[in-house]
Amino acid sequence: MSTHDNRIPLLDAFKAIASQVIVLHHLVSYGPLALAAQEIAPGIINWLYGYGRIAVQVFLVLGGFLAARSLSPDGDALHVSPLGLIWKRYQRLAIPNIAAICMAIACSALASCWMADESIPAPATFDQWLAHVFLLQDLLGYESLSAGIWYIAIDFQLFTLMTLLLWIGRVRPVAPMLVLSIGLCSLFWFNRDAVWDNWALYFFGSYGLGAAAWWASERKQASTWLFVLAAVGVAALIVNFRLRIAVALAVALVLGCSRRSGLLDHYRNTGMLAFLGRISYSVFLVHFPILLIVNALFVRFGFLSPVAALFGMLASWAASIAAAALFYRWIENPSTNGLITGAFGLLFGKTLKYAHKAPWLASFLNRE
Repeated sequence: MSTHDNRIPLLDAFKAIASQVIVLHHLVSYGPLALAAQEIAPGIINWLYGYGRIAVQVFLVLGGFLAARSLSPDGDALHVSPLGLIWKRYQRLAIPNIAAICMAIACSALASCWMADESIPAPATFDQWLAHVFLLQDLLGYESLSAGIWYIAIDFQLFTLMTLLLWIGRVRPVAPMLVLSIGLCSLFWFNRDAVWDNWALYFFGSYGLGAAAWWASERKQASTWLFVLAAVGVAALIVNFRLRIAVALAVALVLGCSRRSGLLDHYRNTGMLAFLGRISYSVFLVHFPILLIVNALFVRFGFLSPVAALFGMLASWAASIAAAALFYRWIENPSTNGLITGAFGLLFGKTLKYAHKAPWLASFLNRE
């Protein structure tokens, strides 16, 4: 989710593949088309249903790797105020997220006119929408308005936690040690208890592996540090084997070795992988509303034979990529996102500036 001018081609390749696996996982998990198509391809559908979600680990590790790169490239403490960085991250995530939530609400309402299916979220309430805007829906117990949107809230929590840890430990050795210590606590404790799965602490082990991969590959004795990273990951798996942690460890080691060998800097990603990596966040945001509409259309016209259902799933996949390309161009693109953010900031600033001229508006803005 870095800006277009600061992309790393190898990481975009990881994002491209992982985002498509997540889309396919949701395609086989929701809607009547997946049930109908299971007659033709039960093995593939069952595998994607059971294991496709593991691809989220790729994004968790990449998130920690990129956070370490931007916040503490040399393992230094963070000496600037963390609030500005956290706010910037929120804007980066929230503007496209709010647009996607509105899209999901509209598509859910339209899909419910043509089919009755448990995959369609219940009509949204204002407080539910507001909780999604501030990425608090899972913490406050609201039903999600779109599949996979929980990850965006977790991503923001993880970045916030890491930023605060690096700022709290304002001495060079202390700051990264705080991050790595919380990562260890996650690997050996929090991640083993599903009661924490709405909180960053549950996922910080994978995020911390990504950060550790960046810092380890920065050292003179990188091979030794990467070996230590591998040993810690294996120890966590011996204590309690979790496929998600095994995948996260593998991705972290690949990233660390790629950076050390120079592959990270010299890999050139072109064609479809580059394109899909660039729009991966948009794909993640818009694919579920598209999935609902395609499922509803096929139900509406009675195209529910196994062959038609499989074709419908493929059509939904293609339509999700096309919609994501448009969404990226008009909403997520950093330049467009900046314009939207600036417009909101200007509007809010003018509202506050002239509030004193309208007593009723001032009282509304200041009411508790």
